[in-house]
Amino acid sequence: MLPERIGKYEIRRLLGEGATSSVYLAWDPFNQREVAVKQISPFFFKPPHRGRLFRQLLVNEASLAGKLKHPHIVQIYDAVVDVDNAYVAMEYVPGGTLEALTHPGKLAPIERVIEIIFKCTRALDHAFHKGVIHRDIKPANILLSTADGTNICISDFGSAFQEKSEVTQIANLGSPAYMSPQQVREIQIDHRSDIYSLGVVMYQLLTGHLPFESDNSYNLIYSIISEKPLAVTEHRPEIPKELETIVHRAMEKDVERRYQNWGEFSHDLSLAFRNCVLKPDRETLPETEKFRFLRTLSFFNKFSDVELWETIGFSQWDQFQHGTVLLKEGEAGDFFSFLVEGEANVKRNRALLGVLTPGDCFGEIALFSAGKGVRSASVKATTKVRVITIYKKALERASDACRMHFYQAFLTVLATRLSLTSSRIANAEENSSLGDEVACQCGQNTDSNP
Repeated sequence: MLPERIGKYEIRRLLGEGATSSVYLAWDPFNQREVAVKQISPFFFKPPHRGRLFRQLLVNEASLAGKLKHPHIVQIYDAVVDVDNAYVAMEYVPGGTLEALTHPGKLAPIERVIEIIFKCTRALDHAFHKGVIHRDIKPANILLSTADGTNICISDFGSAFQEKSEVTQIANLGSPAYMSPQQVREIQIDHRSDIYSLGVVMYQLLTGHLPFESDNSYNLIYSIISEKPLAVTEHRPEIPKELETIVHRAMEKDVERRYQNWGEFSHDLSLAFRNCVLKPDRETLPETEKFRFLRTLSFFNKFSDVELWETIGFSQWDQFQHGTVLLKEGEAGDFFSFLVEGEANVKRNRALLGVLTPGDCFGEIALFSAGKGVRSASVKATTKVRVITIYKKALERASDACRMHFYQAFLTVLATRLSLTSSRIANAEENSSLGDEVACQCGQNTDSNP
Protein backbone atom coordinates (compact mmCIF):
# COMPACT_ATOMS: atom_id res chain seq x y z
CA MET A 1 0.00 0.00 0.00
CA LEU A 2 1.31 3.44 -0.94
CA PRO A 3 2.17 5.53 2.16
CA GLU A 4 0.70 9.03 2.32
CA ARG A 5 3.85 10.54 3.77
CA ILE A 6 7.42 9.66 4.57
CA GLY A 7 8.63 12.24 7.05
CA LYS A 8 7.65 15.65 5.69
CA TYR A 9 7.40 14.39 2.10
CA GLU A 10 4.02 13.83 0.44
CA ILE A 11 4.17 10.59 -1.53
CA ARG A 12 2.77 10.72 -5.07
CA ARG A 13 3.66 7.38 -6.64
CA LEU A 14 6.03 4.42 -6.57
CA LEU A 15 9.01 4.81 -8.90
CA GLY A 16 10.63 1.43 -8.33
CA GLU A 17 11.27 -1.40 -5.92
CA GLY A 18 14.43 -3.35 -5.19
CA ALA A 19 15.33 -6.23 -2.93
CA THR A 20 15.91 -3.93 0.04
CA SER A 21 14.24 -0.61 -0.67
CA SER A 22 11.50 1.28 -2.47
CA VAL A 23 11.84 4.60 -4.27
CA TYR A 24 8.92 7.03 -4.38
CA LEU A 25 8.19 10.24 -6.24
CA ALA A 26 7.32 12.76 -3.53
CA TRP A 27 6.59 16.43 -3.05
CA ASP A 28 8.67 18.59 -0.73
CA PRO A 29 6.17 21.23 0.52
CA PHE A 30 8.88 23.36 2.16
CA ASN A 31 11.09 23.74 -0.91
CA GLN A 32 8.22 23.39 -3.40
CA ARG A 33 9.85 20.73 -5.56
CA GLU A 34 9.58 17.09 -6.56
CA VAL A 35 12.03 14.72 -4.92
CA ALA A 36 12.80 11.00 -4.97
CA VAL A 37 12.60 9.32 -1.57
CA LYS A 38 14.41 6.02 -1.09
CA GLN A 39 13.14 4.08 1.93
CA ILE A 40 14.65 0.89 3.31
CA SER A 41 11.95 -1.77 3.72
CA PRO A 42 11.04 -2.19 7.43
CA PHE A 43 11.57 -5.97 7.13
CA PHE A 44 15.32 -5.43 6.86
CA PHE A 45 15.50 -3.70 10.24
CA LYS A 46 14.34 -6.72 12.22
CA PRO A 47 17.52 -8.83 12.28
CA PRO A 48 19.94 -6.64 14.32
CA HIS A 49 23.03 -7.25 12.17
CA ARG A 50 21.22 -6.70 8.88
CA GLY A 51 19.40 -3.67 10.27
CA ARG A 52 22.71 -2.06 11.22
CA LEU A 53 24.08 -2.77 7.74
CA PHE A 54 21.23 -1.11 5.86
CA ARG A 55 21.11 1.86 8.20
CA GLN A 56 24.81 2.24 7.55
CA LEU A 57 24.12 2.29 3.79
CA LEU A 58 21.86 5.28 4.21
CA VAL A 59 24.19 7.01 6.65
CA ASN A 60 27.00 6.60 4.15
CA GLU A 61 24.92 8.06 1.34
CA ALA A 62 23.49 10.85 3.50
CA SER A 63 26.98 11.90 4.57
CA LEU A 64 27.58 13.08 0.99
CA ALA A 65 24.77 15.65 1.14
CA GLY A 66 26.16 18.90 -0.21
CA LYS A 67 29.60 17.38 -0.83
CA LEU A 68 29.26 16.22 -4.44
CA LYS A 69 27.78 19.14 -6.37
CA HIS A 70 28.02 18.18 -10.02
CA PRO A 71 25.46 18.26 -12.87
CA HIS A 72 25.98 14.53 -13.44
CA ILE A 73 25.70 13.37 -9.83
CA VAL A 74 22.33 13.03 -8.09
CA GLN A 75 22.06 15.57 -5.27
CA ILE A 76 21.24 14.35 -1.77
CA TYR A 77 18.90 16.75 0.06
CA ASP A 78 17.93 15.12 3.34
CA ALA A 79 18.07 11.88 5.33
CA VAL A 80 16.52 10.31 8.42
CA VAL A 81 17.92 7.17 10.00
CA ASP A 82 16.29 6.02 13.26
CA VAL A 83 15.29 2.78 14.96
CA ASP A 84 12.19 2.02 12.88
CA ASN A 85 12.64 4.09 9.77
CA ALA A 86 15.37 5.08 7.32
CA TYR A 87 15.12 7.09 4.14
CA VAL A 88 17.02 9.50 1.91
CA ALA A 89 15.44 12.36 -0.07
CA MET A 90 17.30 13.20 -3.26
CA GLU A 91 17.05 14.95 -6.60
CA TYR A 92 14.33 13.48 -8.81
CA VAL A 93 15.72 12.32 -12.17
CA PRO A 94 12.81 11.37 -14.47
CA GLY A 95 14.32 9.33 -17.33
CA GLY A 96 14.86 5.85 -15.87
CA THR A 97 18.23 4.08 -15.81
CA LEU A 98 20.83 2.95 -18.33
CA GLU A 99 19.50 -0.61 -17.99
CA ALA A 100 17.01 0.25 -20.74
CA LEU A 101 19.94 0.67 -23.16
CA THR A 102 21.79 -2.56 -22.36
CA HIS A 103 19.71 -5.07 -24.35
CA PRO A 104 20.41 -6.21 -27.93
CA GLY A 105 17.98 -4.46 -30.25
CA LYS A 106 17.65 -1.50 -27.87
CA LEU A 107 21.23 -0.24 -27.95
CA ALA A 108 21.92 3.48 -28.21
CA PRO A 109 23.89 4.91 -31.17
CA ILE A 110 27.65 4.69 -30.70
CA GLU A 111 28.07 8.47 -30.39
CA ARG A 112 25.46 8.55 -27.62
CA VAL A 113 27.27 5.81 -25.71
CA ILE A 114 30.52 7.77 -25.90
CA GLU A 115 28.79 10.90 -24.64
CA ILE A 116 27.20 9.04 -21.73
CA ILE A 117 30.46 7.42 -20.66
CA PHE A 118 32.35 10.69 -21.11
CA LYS A 119 29.97 12.45 -18.71
CA CYS A 120 30.35 9.58 -16.24
CA THR A 121 34.15 9.96 -16.32
CA ARG A 122 33.87 13.67 -15.55
CA ALA A 123 31.40 13.09 -12.71
CA LEU A 124 33.51 10.32 -11.16
CA ASP A 125 36.64 12.43 -11.53
CA HIS A 126 34.85 15.16 -9.56
CA ALA A 127 33.94 12.61 -6.88
CA PHE A 128 37.52 11.29 -6.79
CA HIS A 129 38.90 14.78 -6.20
CA LYS A 130 36.46 15.07 -3.28
CA GLY A 131 37.88 11.86 -1.84
CA VAL A 132 35.02 9.58 -2.92
CA ILE A 133 35.19 6.23 -4.77
CA HIS A 134 31.75 4.95 -5.78
CA ARG A 135 32.41 1.15 -5.70
CA ASP A 136 29.07 0.17 -7.27
CA ILE A 137 29.08 1.54 -10.81
CA LYS A 138 26.49 -0.25 -12.95
CA PRO A 139 23.69 0.72 -15.38
CA ALA A 140 21.06 0.65 -12.62
CA ASN A 141 22.96 3.39 -10.77
CA ILE A 142 23.25 5.70 -13.78
CA LEU A 143 20.05 7.65 -14.35
CA LEU A 144 18.86 9.24 -17.60
CA SER A 145 17.79 12.82 -16.99
CA THR A 146 16.68 13.78 -20.52
CA ALA A 147 14.43 12.24 -23.14
CA ASP A 148 17.22 11.81 -25.71
CA GLY A 149 19.24 9.72 -23.25
CA THR A 150 22.45 11.77 -23.39
CA ASN A 151 22.22 13.56 -20.04
CA ILE A 152 22.93 11.37 -17.05
CA CYS A 153 23.23 11.46 -13.26
CA ILE A 154 25.16 8.94 -11.19
CA SER A 155 23.29 7.78 -8.09
CA ASP A 156 23.52 5.43 -5.11
CA PHE A 157 26.71 6.25 -3.23
CA GLY A 158 25.67 4.02 -0.32
CA SER A 159 28.68 1.71 -0.64
CA ALA A 160 31.11 4.50 -1.52
CA PHE A 161 34.53 4.78 0.07
CA GLN A 162 35.27 8.22 1.49
CA GLU A 163 38.74 9.40 2.42
CA LYS A 164 39.07 11.38 5.66
CA SER A 165 35.60 10.29 6.76
CA GLU A 166 34.48 9.12 10.17
CA VAL A 167 31.73 7.05 8.56
CA THR A 168 32.52 3.33 8.77
CA GLN A 169 33.01 1.95 5.27
CA ILE A 170 30.90 -0.94 4.08
CA ALA A 171 32.57 -4.04 2.68
CA ASN A 172 31.31 -6.92 0.53
CA LEU A 173 28.77 -4.77 -1.30
CA GLY A 174 28.38 -4.19 -5.02
CA SER A 175 27.28 -6.04 -8.13
CA PRO A 176 29.72 -8.87 -8.99
CA ALA A 177 29.30 -8.63 -12.78
CA TYR A 178 30.66 -5.05 -12.70
CA MET A 179 33.33 -5.51 -10.04
CA SER A 180 37.02 -5.21 -10.80
CA PRO A 181 39.31 -8.22 -10.17
CA GLN A 182 40.69 -6.35 -7.15
CA GLN A 183 37.21 -5.78 -5.73
CA VAL A 184 36.02 -9.40 -6.07
CA ARG A 185 39.25 -10.55 -4.41
CA GLU A 186 38.51 -8.12 -1.54
CA ILE A 187 41.90 -6.44 -1.69
CA GLN A 188 42.50 -2.71 -1.31
CA ILE A 189 41.03 -0.69 -4.17
CA ASP A 190 41.23 2.87 -5.44
CA HIS A 191 39.52 4.92 -8.18
CA ARG A 192 40.88 2.52 -10.82
CA SER A 193 38.33 -0.04 -9.63
CA ASP A 194 35.56 2.39 -10.65
CA ILE A 195 37.36 2.82 -14.00
CA TYR A 196 37.12 -0.94 -14.53
CA SER A 197 33.41 -0.96 -13.61
CA LEU A 198 32.65 1.90 -16.01
CA GLY A 199 34.54 -0.03 -18.70
CA VAL A 200 32.14 -2.95 -18.11
CA VAL A 201 29.17 -0.58 -18.42
CA MET A 202 30.58 0.77 -21.70
CA TYR A 203 31.12 -2.80 -22.98
CA GLN A 204 27.49 -3.62 -22.20
CA LEU A 205 26.10 -0.41 -23.75
CA LEU A 206 28.04 -1.07 -26.97
CA THR A 207 27.29 -4.79 -27.31
CA GLY A 208 24.20 -5.65 -25.28
CA HIS A 209 26.26 -8.25 -23.38
CA LEU A 210 28.30 -8.36 -20.20
CA PRO A 211 31.96 -9.31 -20.67
CA PHE A 212 31.50 -12.21 -18.22
CA GLU A 213 28.22 -13.99 -17.53
CA SER A 214 27.45 -17.05 -15.41
CA ASP A 215 24.60 -18.50 -13.38
CA ASN A 216 27.13 -19.40 -10.71
CA SER A 217 28.74 -16.59 -8.72
CA TYR A 218 31.94 -18.59 -8.20
CA ASN A 219 32.37 -19.14 -11.94
CA LEU A 220 31.66 -15.46 -12.55
CA ILE A 221 34.33 -14.39 -10.07
CA TYR A 222 36.81 -16.84 -11.59
CA SER A 223 36.14 -15.39 -15.06
CA ILE A 224 36.61 -11.80 -13.84
CA ILE A 225 39.94 -12.72 -12.25
CA SER A 226 41.33 -15.09 -14.87
CA GLU A 227 39.64 -14.98 -18.28
CA LYS A 228 39.85 -12.57 -21.18
CA PRO A 229 36.52 -11.14 -22.43
CA LEU A 230 35.45 -11.36 -26.06
CA ALA A 231 36.42 -8.27 -28.04
CA VAL A 232 33.50 -5.87 -28.46
CA THR A 233 33.87 -6.19 -32.25
CA GLU A 234 33.09 -9.93 -31.91
CA HIS A 235 29.61 -8.89 -30.81
CA ARG A 236 29.28 -5.84 -33.03
CA PRO A 237 31.77 -5.57 -35.95
CA GLU A 238 30.91 -1.95 -36.81
CA ILE A 239 32.34 -0.67 -33.53
CA PRO A 240 35.45 1.44 -34.35
CA LYS A 241 38.79 -0.04 -33.31
CA GLU A 242 39.54 3.07 -31.26
CA LEU A 243 36.56 2.33 -29.03
CA GLU A 244 37.52 -1.31 -28.70
CA THR A 245 40.95 -0.22 -27.46
CA ILE A 246 39.40 2.18 -24.93
CA VAL A 247 36.97 -0.40 -23.51
CA HIS A 248 39.59 -3.09 -23.10
CA ARG A 249 42.15 -0.72 -21.56
CA ALA A 250 39.55 0.37 -19.00
CA MET A 251 38.92 -3.33 -18.23
CA GLU A 252 42.54 -4.42 -17.90
CA LYS A 253 42.89 -6.98 -15.10
CA ASP A 254 46.31 -5.61 -14.18
CA VAL A 255 45.54 -2.32 -12.44
CA GLU A 256 48.84 -0.81 -13.63
CA ARG A 257 47.87 -1.37 -17.30
CA ARG A 258 44.41 0.13 -16.79
CA TYR A 259 43.72 3.86 -17.20
CA GLN A 260 45.51 5.46 -14.28
CA ASN A 261 43.13 8.40 -13.91
CA TRP A 262 39.80 9.68 -15.17
CA GLY A 263 41.47 12.37 -17.28
CA GLU A 264 43.19 9.76 -19.46
CA PHE A 265 39.91 7.90 -19.93
CA SER A 266 37.88 10.98 -20.88
CA HIS A 267 40.67 12.29 -23.17
CA ASP A 268 40.64 9.08 -25.22
CA LEU A 269 36.84 9.13 -25.39
CA SER A 270 36.94 12.68 -26.72
CA LEU A 271 39.50 11.77 -29.41
CA ALA A 272 37.51 8.69 -30.40
CA PHE A 273 34.42 10.82 -30.78
CA ARG A 274 36.23 13.19 -33.14
CA ASN A 275 38.10 10.58 -35.14
CA CYS A 276 35.53 7.81 -35.44
CA VAL A 277 32.05 9.17 -34.98
CA LEU A 278 31.71 12.80 -35.96
CA LYS A 279 31.07 13.56 -39.60
CA PRO A 280 32.55 16.74 -41.09
CA ASP A 281 29.14 18.11 -42.04
CA ARG A 282 27.48 17.32 -38.72
CA GLU A 283 25.25 20.28 -37.82
CA THR A 284 24.73 19.60 -34.13
CA LEU A 285 27.87 19.52 -32.03
CA PRO A 286 27.54 16.94 -29.23
CA GLU A 287 28.15 18.05 -25.66
CA THR A 288 31.28 15.88 -25.48
CA GLU A 289 32.84 18.01 -28.22
CA LYS A 290 31.62 21.23 -26.64
CA PHE A 291 33.24 20.29 -23.35
CA ARG A 292 36.49 19.28 -25.08
CA PHE A 293 36.67 22.56 -26.99
CA LEU A 294 36.03 24.75 -23.95
CA ARG A 295 38.65 22.86 -21.99
CA THR A 296 41.27 23.70 -24.67
CA LEU A 297 40.71 27.47 -24.38
CA SER A 298 42.99 29.46 -22.10
CA PHE A 299 39.95 31.65 -21.30
CA PHE A 300 38.44 28.71 -19.36
CA ASN A 301 41.63 27.58 -17.59
CA LYS A 302 40.28 28.38 -14.11
CA PHE A 303 36.79 26.95 -14.72
CA SER A 304 35.95 23.68 -12.97
CA ASP A 305 34.24 20.87 -14.88
CA VAL A 306 31.00 21.81 -13.14
CA GLU A 307 31.27 25.39 -14.42
CA LEU A 308 32.08 24.19 -17.96
CA TRP A 309 28.93 22.04 -18.01
CA GLU A 310 27.00 25.04 -16.68
CA THR A 311 28.41 27.21 -19.49
CA ILE A 312 27.41 24.61 -22.09
CA GLY A 313 23.91 24.68 -20.64
CA PHE A 314 23.33 28.43 -21.07
CA SER A 315 25.36 29.03 -24.24
CA GLN A 316 24.15 28.89 -27.84
CA TRP A 317 26.23 27.13 -30.53
CA ASP A 318 25.52 28.04 -34.17
CA GLN A 319 26.99 27.71 -37.66
CA PHE A 320 27.13 30.59 -40.15
CA GLN A 321 28.07 30.74 -43.81
CA HIS A 322 30.91 32.76 -45.37
CA GLY A 323 30.01 36.44 -45.54
CA THR A 324 27.68 36.47 -42.51
CA VAL A 325 27.95 39.64 -40.38
CA LEU A 326 28.25 38.40 -36.81
CA LEU A 327 28.44 41.86 -35.21
CA LYS A 328 27.66 45.19 -36.86
CA GLU A 329 29.41 48.44 -35.99
CA GLY A 330 27.10 51.01 -34.37
CA GLU A 331 24.39 48.51 -33.44
CA ALA A 332 23.37 47.66 -29.87
CA GLY A 333 24.17 44.21 -28.56
CA ASP A 334 23.68 42.28 -25.34
CA PHE A 335 25.82 39.21 -26.03
CA PHE A 336 29.41 38.13 -26.56
CA SER A 337 30.83 35.26 -28.57
CA PHE A 338 33.70 32.85 -29.11
CA LEU A 339 34.84 31.54 -32.49
CA VAL A 340 34.90 27.72 -32.54
CA GLU A 341 35.73 27.03 -36.20
CA GLY A 342 36.70 29.14 -39.21
CA GLU A 343 37.91 32.75 -39.49
CA ALA A 344 36.36 36.22 -39.33
CA ASN A 345 37.56 39.78 -39.97
CA VAL A 346 37.21 42.64 -37.50
CA LYS A 347 36.71 46.04 -39.19
CA ARG A 348 36.06 49.61 -38.08
CA ASN A 349 35.06 52.20 -40.66
CA ARG A 350 35.96 49.56 -43.28
CA ALA A 351 39.56 49.44 -42.01
CA LEU A 352 40.79 45.95 -41.08
CA LEU A 353 41.64 45.78 -37.36
CA GLY A 354 42.38 42.09 -37.12
CA VAL A 355 41.50 38.48 -37.93
CA LEU A 356 39.68 36.17 -35.50
CA THR A 357 40.66 32.50 -35.35
CA PRO A 358 39.27 29.59 -33.27
CA GLY A 359 39.34 30.39 -29.55
CA ASP A 360 39.09 34.17 -29.94
CA CYS A 361 36.30 36.02 -28.15
CA PHE A 362 34.53 39.13 -29.39
CA GLY A 363 31.69 41.44 -28.38
CA GLU A 364 32.55 41.18 -24.67
CA ILE A 365 32.18 44.95 -24.11
CA ALA A 366 28.45 44.20 -23.71
CA LEU A 367 29.26 42.83 -20.26
CA PHE A 368 30.55 46.17 -19.01
CA SER A 369 27.81 48.37 -20.43
CA ALA A 370 24.95 49.66 -18.27
CA GLY A 371 22.47 48.89 -21.05
CA LYS A 372 22.89 47.32 -24.47
CA GLY A 373 26.46 47.99 -25.52
CA VAL A 374 26.97 49.73 -28.85
CA ARG A 375 29.34 47.80 -31.10
CA SER A 376 32.53 49.69 -31.92
CA ALA A 377 33.48 47.37 -34.80
CA SER A 378 32.00 44.83 -37.20
CA VAL A 379 32.83 41.13 -37.33
CA LYS A 380 32.27 39.29 -40.61
CA ALA A 381 32.81 35.59 -41.35
CA THR A 382 35.41 35.02 -44.08
CA THR A 383 34.80 31.25 -44.05
CA LYS A 384 32.07 28.97 -42.79
CA VAL A 385 32.20 29.44 -39.01
CA ARG A 386 30.87 27.93 -35.80
CA VAL A 387 30.22 30.41 -33.01
CA ILE A 388 29.36 30.20 -29.30
CA THR A 389 27.00 32.98 -28.20
CA ILE A 390 26.35 33.88 -24.56
CA TYR A 391 23.73 36.47 -23.70
CA LYS A 392 24.28 38.90 -20.87
CA LYS A 393 21.05 37.88 -19.10
CA ALA A 394 22.04 34.19 -19.24
CA LEU A 395 25.38 34.97 -17.62
CA GLU A 396 23.66 37.04 -14.93
CA ARG A 397 21.62 33.95 -13.99
CA ALA A 398 24.72 31.75 -13.75
CA SER A 399 26.17 30.58 -10.44
CA ASP A 400 28.36 33.03 -8.54
CA ALA A 401 31.50 30.95 -9.13
CA CYS A 402 30.86 30.62 -12.87
CA ARG A 403 30.11 34.33 -13.27
CA MET A 404 33.18 35.31 -11.24
CA HIS A 405 35.44 33.21 -13.49
CA PHE A 406 33.94 34.86 -16.59
CA TYR A 407 34.66 38.33 -15.21
CA GLN A 408 38.19 37.37 -14.21
CA ALA A 409 38.88 35.89 -17.65
CA PHE A 410 37.53 38.97 -19.42
CA LEU A 411 39.72 41.24 -17.32
CA THR A 412 42.69 39.16 -18.46
CA VAL A 413 41.56 39.49 -22.09
CA LEU A 414 41.15 43.26 -21.76
CA ALA A 415 44.52 43.64 -20.06
CA THR A 416 46.19 41.62 -22.84
CA ARG A 417 44.53 43.74 -25.52
CA LEU A 418 45.54 46.98 -23.80
CA SER A 419 49.11 45.72 -23.59
CA LEU A 420 49.14 44.85 -27.30
CA THR A 421 47.64 48.23 -28.16
CA SER A 422 50.29 50.02 -26.10
CA SER A 423 53.03 48.04 -27.86
CA ARG A 424 51.62 48.93 -31.26
CA ILE A 425 51.41 52.64 -30.34
CA ALA A 426 54.97 52.56 -29.02
CA ASN A 427 56.19 50.87 -32.22
CA ALA A 428 54.29 53.36 -34.35
CA GLU A 429 55.80 56.30 -32.43
CA GLU A 430 59.27 54.77 -32.73
CA ASN A 431 58.84 54.32 -36.47
CA SER A 432 57.51 57.86 -36.78
CA SER A 433 60.49 59.27 -34.88
CA LEU A 434 62.85 57.25 -37.04
CA GLY A 435 61.12 58.58 -40.15
CA ASP A 436 61.46 62.18 -38.95
CA GLU A 437 65.15 61.60 -38.22
CA VAL A 438 65.76 60.12 -41.65
CA ALA A 439 63.86 63.00 -43.29
CA CYS A 440 65.93 65.51 -41.32
CA GLN A 441 69.16 63.84 -42.36
CA CYS A 442 68.02 63.76 -45.94
CA GLY A 443 67.23 67.49 -45.72
CA GLN A 444 70.68 68.24 -44.32
CA ASN A 445 72.35 66.28 -47.07
CA THR A 446 70.33 68.11 -49.68
CA ASP A 447 71.31 71.49 -48.22
CA SER A 448 74.98 70.62 -48.32
CA ASN A 449 74.89 69.62 -51.94
CA PRO A 450 75.93 72.21 -54.45
